[in-house]
Amino acid sequence: MSKVKNKIYDWKDRLRKGKMLTLVVTLITIIIILGVYALIKARDYRMLAENSYNQAFYELTEYLNTTEELLKKATISNSSTHASKILTTIWRTTALAQSDLARIPIEVKDLENTNKFLSQVSDYSYTLSKKCFEGNNLSNSDLDNLEKLHDYSVNLRETINQLNDDLYSGNIRWGQLSKKGNKAFLQEENISKTTFSNIEEDLHQYTGLIYDGAYSENQNNYKGVGLTGDDVTEEKALQNARDFIGDDRIENISSAGESQNGRIPCYTFNVKFKNNQDGNITVSKKGGHVIQLNGNRDVRNVSISEANAINSAKQFLSKRNLNNMKETYYLKENNVLTVNLAYTQDNIIIYPDLIKVKVALDNGEVLGIEATNYYNSHKEKREIAKAKISKEDALKSVNPKLEISSVDMAIIPTEWGTENYCYEIKGRIKNNNNGSNNNNNENNEVEVNEENDFLVYINAETGKEEDILMIVNTPNGTLTT
Repeated sequence: MSKVKNKIYDWKDRLRKGKMLTLVVTLITIIIILGVYALIKARDYRMLAENSYNQAFYELTEYLNTTEELLKKATISNSSTHASKILTTIWRTTALAQSDLARIPIEVKDLENTNKFLSQVSDYSYTLSKKCFEGNNLSNSDLDNLEKLHDYSVNLRETINQLNDDLYSGNIRWGQLSKKGNKAFLQEENISKTTFSNIEEDLHQYTGLIYDGAYSENQNNYKGVGLTGDDVTEEKALQNARDFIGDDRIENISSAGESQNGRIPCYTFNVKFKNNQDGNITVSKKGGHVIQLNGNRDVRNVSISEANAINSAKQFLSKRNLNNMKETYYLKENNVLTVNLAYTQDNIIIYPDLIKVKVALDNGEVLGIEATNYYNSHKEKREIAKAKISKEDALKSVNPKLEISSVDMAIIPTEWGTENYCYEIKGRIKNNNNGSNNNNNENNEVEVNEENDFLVYINAETGKEEDILMIVNTPNGTLTT
């Protein structure tokens, strides 16, 4: 009887061990399957990221090649009309190059001057384009500056082309660049010693050429007067960055070192958003203010109006204690609205205190801000002298052909870093060109009717005409020239 029981116990023990073995094998199989699946998904993600980087880099290369060619053409153009077209194209092309530069996985601090140089080329070409548009030829000084910018654009283009060759040949991969930045160039035997750092070292001398649109100049005489509070640690700056973006949008955030942003010492952080897009944010050492946020993603459709996008931008700033902001001009590209908002005090528009905000037109998400000018010049309460010139006298200084639509008060910056308190007079001049003067029109029945909106700035203390801007309404936004 005991033998039978022993056999039964032995059988049960074998059965139990067999089940355990089956369970272990099953678990191992599941782990292997999950591991393989994870590897496949990781590979697919890397391929997707590589393709995105390759596309951005390809576009960047094309834009830089085009910029270099156009800069050379601009230096030899002898027609203000043709030069204006060339310079306008440079302005747009370099702005697009900046967008692509932000998408490639190289640390922001390694590209700071490169990005600044592209801004300078874009802004300076915009300024000269405006000058040519008004019928003025480029001066010898303008041409000399363009020649210098062209020389450096050649260096930048050659560096980018060298990197393109290294990537194409497999000498270096995007993963190396994202982990090691410029050091990757120096650690690979077969890679050229020409790196971004070479250009980073030399481009700082062109900071004086910056121009960024109507009354959004980097005022080099300002020194962060809007930065309130004591110096903060990197840990505090990191927390401020998190609070500004919102933890619900952040997958990961890490330090990218220290940098200078428009003369403001900053901490810079790389951000991985939960939508799998990369970006960066800079926070001032003094006061821990967010100076710049740059995030990019594909916006495939338009679901909200420009007005709603502008409201989203203003609400975003207001929730971060950036209040009393009034929209001025905006530009729409790739389903993203970039709007300029200026601070207002007692209904006076303070153009030096400008913040740019990028808003996605599919859902109103704020993708980025640029507040360097704001913190370089902002004062919570400016001392503004009472106007010595009446509104009526200011209107007498305006061309009588201008049909006035509104009169506001504004503070505008000057090229010397000072400010002027002005009447901002908006109006329209209607130009009627009779087609009878057109020899190509046999019936002489065509009449061209053009209406142009202008902003005229009359100094509120002296009555002097300080500036005139023409408002250009395009399908992509409202701009000034």
